[in-house]
Amino acid sequence: MRALPVGAGALLVEVASDEEAQALHAELLRRRAEGLLTVREIVPAARTVLLDGLDDPSRLAADLRAWEIPAVVPRAGHVVDIPVRYDGPDLADVAALWGVAEEEVARIHAGTAFRVAFCGFAPGFGYLTGLPPRYDVPRRATPRTAVPAGSVALAGPYTGVYPRSSPGGWQLIGTTDAVLWDHTRVPAALLSPGTGVRFVPVTPAGPTGPADVPATPAGSA
Repeated sequence: MRALPVGAGALLVEVASDEEAQALHAELLRRRAEGLLTVREIVPAARTVLLDGLDDPSRLAADLRAWEIPAVVPRAGHVVDIPVRYDGPDLADVAALWGVAEEEVARIHAGTAFRVAFCGFAPGFGYLTGLPPRYDVPRRATPRTAVPAGSVALAGPYTGVYPRSSPGGWQLIGTTDAVLWDHTRVPAALLSPGTGVRFVPVTPAGPTGPADVPATPAGSA
């Protein structure tokens, strides 16, 4: 772990892996909630956590070396269900990379408990972890100039959902009608760091298929 000063009141903490970044983020949130840490913003990324609004960054940097940081424990009840149709244009390519049938890709993906490690790239875009390393996939050799909003995609160890149409090089395995970002909603983002996510397979609305359902926190009314 390495802590670097950023300006007068911020600290950038570098760690060795995304798992360590998630664990540090969870511990910082816990300490702030319990009144043990005064900080305005805590922003996780792949292998860093930024703390902004610190009274004494140098003191915290020294204290961090003595912290024991437990592994991340999923927050019970804090899970968002996202309905997904596994109909993406790269589904066959991902199946080939995994060495399974296309239907098995959907089963494996939907059977995984995901967690939002951090957010970035675009408002509402969460980087979700949970798939075992053997299911890592490379980005496309040639990125698309426009990926449709609602595309469920894979790249490296992450799953993501494009909140709006944008260029992108991730492997597209499905689509959802869930609204990832809505500036009229509080909070505007459906996903935030630490949120649990579950993908729920659905079929297109039609004479023989049920209509999609909106994304909702699991267990909510």
